[in-house]
Amino acid sequence: MLAVAVEAAAASAAVLRAKASGLTQLRWEEKGPADYVTDADRASETSLQAVIRDRLPDARILGEELSPRLAGRRGTAALQGVVFVADPLDGTTNYLHGYPEYAVSIAVLVDGVLTAGVVRHGVTEETYTATRGGGTYRDGRPLSVSTIVEPARALIGTGFPFSHMEWLDTYQPQFAAVARHTAGMRRAGSAALDLARLAAGQFDGFWELMLAPWDIAAGVLLVREAGGIVTNLAGEPAPIAHTSLVAGNPTIHHWLLDTLASAGRGAPPADRQAP
Repeated sequence: MLAVAVEAAAASAAVLRAKASGLTQLRWEEKGPADYVTDADRASETSLQAVIRDRLPDARILGEELSPRLAGRRGTAALQGVVFVADPLDGTTNYLHGYPEYAVSIAVLVDGVLTAGVVRHGVTEETYTATRGGGTYRDGRPLSVSTIVEPARALIGTGFPFSHMEWLDTYQPQFAAVARHTAGMRRAGSAALDLARLAAGQFDGFWELMLAPWDIAAGVLLVREAGGIVTNLAGEPAPIAHTSLVAGNPTIHHWLLDTLASAGRGAPPADRQAP
C-alpha cells in the first residue's frame, strides 16, 4: 500500500511540475475565503486516482476534491476497508504564486487505522514516507524528531486561520505567547510539509487551529513514527478529521500545549463539530 501511495504521489507531483510553467493561464475558483481550486488541483487529482484505481480498485479515496464527505462529522475512525486520504495539492496558494512550498500528501487507512503515508515535495521531489510500526524516512533515510528540549532554542511551525478570520482573536494571543519564548516561528503554507519537517527534526513543534483530514493524515503518521506526539488542543490523540493540531517532540509538545492553554485555547467550533 505504501508503494501505491508513493507511485500515486509521484504521478501527481509530475503533473504539478508540468503545469507550473503555465501558472498565468490557470483558472482559479474560490471555494471559500482565500481557499482556491485550480485546473492543476484537478489534473493532479485525476493522476492520483488513476494510479490507485489501477493498483487497488476496491480502495476508496477521501480528499478535499475527492469525496470529502466520506469521513462524515467524526472523521475517518469508523471507515472500514482500505481508504486513501489524499491531498493532490497541499499549498495551492503557494503554487499559484510560484512560491516553492507545496506538496502531494497521501495516507492509507485500513479499517480506520493509519497504516502508511507519503508526502512528496512538489519542487525538490523529496519524498517522506512512513508505515505503522516501521519508522519514518526521507528518500530512504531514517528520520527522527529533534532532541531540543529548551523552548528558547526551538523553531516552531504554525498555520494562520486564513479562511476563518473569526478565529484571529483566539490565534493572536497564542502566537504572541509562543513567539515570546522560542527561537523563531515559521508559516510556510503547507501543513503536510510542516509535519514532514517536524518528523525530520527541522521543526521542534507545530500547531494550527483547524486542519482537514487530507491536510494531516500522512503528516500525523510521519511525526508519530519519527518519535513525536500529535494531539488536538485538548491534548487528545489527534483524529484524522477536521481538528486542531499540536505536534512536536515529546518535550516541546508538552510545553506547547501548556503555553497555548495559558494563552487561552478557545477551540474553534469545528473542533467540536466538523463541517
